[in-house]
Amino acid sequence: MSYQEEDNNGGKILLAVLAGAGAGIIAGMLLAPDKGSATLENWKGAANKYSGQLGEQATKIGTDLEAKFKEYSGKLEEMGLTGPGATLKLQGKWDDLKGQLKQQYAQLTDEDLTFAEGKGDELVGKLQDKLGKGKAEITKMLNDLKA
Repeated sequence: MSYQEEDNNGGKILLAVLAGAGAGIIAGMLLAPDKGSATLENWKGAANKYSGQLGEQATKIGTDLEAKFKEYSGKLEEMGLTGPGATLKLQGKWDDLKGQLKQQYAQLTDEDLTFAEGKGDELVGKLQDKLGKGKAEITKMLNDLKA
């Protein structure tokens, strides 16, 4: 299954969930045995329940898409279809790499060099702002560091 098919399937699933929730709400309005205020309270409860489920699904789909994007970006770089520095691949312990960066660029602070696994884009963005370099240049610089 290709990436595009997986993306398309995720969209179909989300659309089906929304359509099902909408059909349920309409059926509830048409067949509601309670008076209006009680029905309204029931709808509020159902809306809260389904909105939480939809939010979880959307978050999961977004996380899956981000992981696939990073995987394919790395493959494209390995194949030589994108330039070096398209994907962040740190080699070694971050504290050692951070020390090297602080030696090379005295203006960098510990806050600038805060790195959490999976948040490489935030680090690259901070360094772009601080050093005035492009994303590919910063990513290549970080990838060239070795601890």
